Amino acid sequence: MDEIVQLICSKTGISTEQAQGAVTTVVGFLKDKLPGGIGDQVESFMNGSGSGLGDMANNLTGGLGDKIGGMFGG
Repeated sequence: MDEIVQLICSKTGISTEQAQGAVTTVVGFLKDKLPGGIGDQVESFMNGSGSGLGDMANNLTGGLGDKIGGMFGG
């Protein structure tokens, strides 16, 4: 999350505390609006403890990649 906070600071000129508040607000909004556990994954990813974009993308597509792979013996 620190990386995005610093990016916001450099692009907008606002303080670190203001950027942190903005990021926290956006992550909270996404967590409330996204289905299932995806919001929790976004929060974990932003906090650096997530399982990565691959797992998040797989969950967003309902595991579509795993299902297609299973069709072809993968």
